[in-house]
Amino acid sequence: MVIFHFSAMKEEESVRLNSPRAWLLATRPKTLTGAAVPVMVALALAWNDCGSAGFQWIPAVLCLLFAFIMQIDANLINDYFDFRKGTDDELRLGPKRACAQGWVTLRAMRIAIALTTLLACLTGLPLIHYGGWEMVSVGVLCVLFCFLYTTHLSYRGMGDMLVLVFFGIVPVCATYFIQTHTATLEVLTASIACGLIIDTLLVVNNYRDRDNDRRTGKRTIIVRIGKRAGEQLFLGLGLAGCLLGVVFIVYGHVWAFVLPLIYLRLHILTYRRMVKIGSGTQLNGILGENARNMFIYGILVTIGLLISTL
Repeated sequence: MVIFHFSAMKEEESVRLNSPRAWLLATRPKTLTGAAVPVMVALALAWNDCGSAGFQWIPAVLCLLFAFIMQIDANLINDYFDFRKGTDDELRLGPKRACAQGWVTLRAMRIAIALTTLLACLTGLPLIHYGGWEMVSVGVLCVLFCFLYTTHLSYRGMGDMLVLVFFGIVPVCATYFIQTHTATLEVLTASIACGLIIDTLLVVNNYRDRDNDRRTGKRTIIVRIGKRAGEQLFLGLGLAGCLLGVVFIVYGHVWAFVLPLIYLRLHILTYRRMVKIGSGTQLNGILGENARNMFIYGILVTIGLLISTL
């Protein structure tokens, strides 16, 4: 373990200013699973209802790219504004941030945020052709709340609600609508399930940073409810997300409920390890483990839905 931390320190020290590695670390690749899962689930639902003949691949790819770019944009915005607010200081326990470590200059980060936001808009623009002018409102809300999350709402304990909306309801329902021009109770329920599962990642982050967030005035839900309740929240989110999968049985997609029970087992194991660790930098390992679990959930639901078409 000592060797691991020493190697990690040496690796971080070797990051050059504004280098490709600095930008790669700034994008936080592990968090991209949170962008992929809701789109994967929505596309599998659409494939079920449209069939291979009616499924449109171009908007499917565009939806996935838009989700990835918006996630990267959110990460860059978070990196910049949390540093400016003093939240990312030397006492922070989480993975090192580009601005705080001096890997990326503030001017370069501002330019990167502007370019990434523009790229997201350009990527989403063709979706108007497939989903109608409603997609403009969806895109504007995504960009607006991407900024509001870090600058205001996460400091008021509203981050979890935003995850539910913008990593669950919006991407699943919008992606499905673009393919089918309709919505169903199954899709809405699946979107809520995705949002709950993905919120576990934010809960782990806030659980790890609870002391630093309290010190810097960031009133996350974990700061408000405390350590023990935060642990129960983490466990409950994964459980609730899986239980909502009962809706798949109602619509004849039994395997989409059964297969994610594998995820639930992994989630419980991660929960036990998180509780055992309790605090400190070792929780960064739980963060990576949870990101893996989320992706497994998305794959299992997607496979379960696709099996229904065989």
